[in-house]
Amino acid sequence: MPVDPPIAAMLAQLAEAGAPPLYEGTPEAGRAQYLELTHGARKPEHVVPVGSIEDITVPGAASELKARIYRPEGEGPFPTVAFFHGGGWVIGDLDTHDNMARTVCRGSRAVVVAVDYRLAPEHPFPAAADDAVAAARWVAGHLGELGGNERLAVAGDSAGGNLAAAVAQQLHSDGTPLVGQFLIYPAVDAEGEYPSRVQNARGYMLEQPSMDWFYGHYAGTWDDAKDPRLSPLHATDLAGLPPAVIVTAEFDPLRDEGEAYGTALRAAGVEAEVRLYDGMIHGFFDMGAISPSAQTAIDESCARFGEILRG
Repeated sequence: MPVDPPIAAMLAQLAEAGAPPLYEGTPEAGRAQYLELTHGARKPEHVVPVGSIEDITVPGAASELKARIYRPEGEGPFPTVAFFHGGGWVIGDLDTHDNMARTVCRGSRAVVVAVDYRLAPEHPFPAAADDAVAAARWVAGHLGELGGNERLAVAGDSAGGNLAAAVAQQLHSDGTPLVGQFLIYPAVDAEGEYPSRVQNARGYMLEQPSMDWFYGHYAGTWDDAKDPRLSPLHATDLAGLPPAVIVTAEFDPLRDEGEAYGTALRAAGVEAEVRLYDGMIHGFFDMGAISPSAQTAIDESCARFGEILRG
């Protein structure tokens, strides 16, 4: 099917604006641009309501990290989700993904702890992965005081989906119980060749040159593209991982690797549900305000994740 009409109109407006491509600029310029497109463009009436928000710090691999707790409305305790933002490991932060964290909190009825891990190129791979694991371990040890019950899961979008998948693998190896993983158009294979990377290389928000720019800043000097902390699809053993909801979009370069990860999880005996949303592009999880179809996809996938959180 064609690109969802409201999203197609947005893409046309962005193209007409003539802003230089992300991959032609600096990380600092990319961060400012991304913040303006997300948090800066959000109207007050589009802020997703939650019960409460609290800014804290959590231990990272090398230093304290900023984090933000989102608690649902109503009486807890609730399941808890460690959430990792996208942005190619380079340009995202707590504010760019504030509404997405709110959406997961409200839609899944869970305490969400969003973690602001260190960014590349100042802190290249594996800094973000190490921070995500350290933060998730801390969350696992403080569920009660965060307002959660004993049920812990991970979630993230794009690069954050990559980190959530890597964290799920590491915590499983640690013996820390997880009940689910919510991987929203995740990047899970740094060197894979997939039809969607060719079909959707240009014109759909996330472009192949931008992907190369992200990977170059994050892991350009790393000599093992199949390191599972970078490419979770290449982990030697996926058995025993928690159930997964994997969201993919028809016009996303990352579509096929998300599907491939779901296939690999199922082959290892893991419950993995891949939800492909036709007409959607990378980043649609933050486009519900302009696209009813995107909002339906967001609501459906968050509700399904909420069901998994509660067993």
